[in-house]
Amino acid sequence: METSCIVLAGGKSLRLGYDKVLETVGNRSLLQLVVSGVASLGSEVIIVATSKQIVPQSIDYSRLKVVTDIYPGKGPLGGIYTGLTTSTSFYNLVVASDMPFLNQTLLRYMIQLAANFDLVVPRVGNLVEPLQAVYAKSCLAPIEHMIKQDKLSVNQLFRLVKTRYVEAEEIERFDPNHLSFFNV
Repeated sequence: METSCIVLAGGKSLRLGYDKVLETVGNRSLLQLVVSGVASLGSEVIIVATSKQIVPQSIDYSRLKVVTDIYPGKGPLGGIYTGLTTSTSFYNLVVASDMPFLNQTLLRYMIQLAANFDLVVPRVGNLVEPLQAVYAKSCLAPIEHMIKQDKLSVNQLFRLVKTRYVEAEEIERFDPNHLSFFNV
């Protein structure tokens, strides 16, 4: 199944006070780590940013697109909308740019589950991780409606589309310590 990867890099970085995607781990930025973590999973990688200047010149990836929010200031939901609009694929892996320990095996599993759903999202108990999920283009209309209504919680989307939750037991087969959900 053809999939695109969307990296959301438009956060406000309130805890650090500067754009955390430029923070380095070893000799690579968080953004470089995330892009390299998803690059093999899709036909293209789309970085959705508040400004195209945040992308380090050192990211050399021929299938990389950098776009800015269609609806600025609308948080992750606006970024997901922009990424889905830009994508050439029906199914799209969406990840946040501050998750350096993505588990490719778990992500592949989630992509495989997507065929009969609009959204595949991890859930542990009552906690869901909408910024490490697979979204179909069929989510575009409900997301746009939510944005126009200024209902910006991604979690509200789950009720509006056919959602498949990846439960803790499934996650633990691939990522027993849930490291892939650690964010900076």
